[in-house]
Amino acid sequence: MEATKTILLALRGPITAADVPQLCDQLAARLRDSDATDAVCDVGALGRPTVATVNALARLQLVARRRGCRIRLRGAGPELLLLLDLVGLTDIVRPDEAHGGPVDTGPDPPTRPSPGGPGGRTAGTTVPCRGTR
Repeated sequence: MEATKTILLALRGPITAADVPQLCDQLAARLRDSDATDAVCDVGALGRPTVATVNALARLQLVARRRGCRIRLRGAGPELLLLLDLVGLTDIVRPDEAHGGPVDTGPDPPTRPSPGGPGGRTAGTTVPCRGTR
């Protein structure tokens, strides 16, 4: 089994929207100069996560994927993990269990039956939204 090669990118906070292009350029340059398969983003010093934090992590993931790499998080707190879950990025940017221990994100939310029966189909029915019409 071949060992993965990892680079570490330490993110310090707070991150602003103006910081995102520079972070992406930095990661792209580091990946270009290495044969890394994983990029570990140390997010422990970010402080309270913001929309700019989520934007940065999503953009960093895109940069990494273009280089055949994947992003892992080290030091992600519960607020950041919940925010990433809220915007649907937990499957893309995962906590790094090898660097910082497993992260408990709590129990899985209960599943709800899909509307309209199997497959979520509603057979062309429409339901007016409250406050319309």
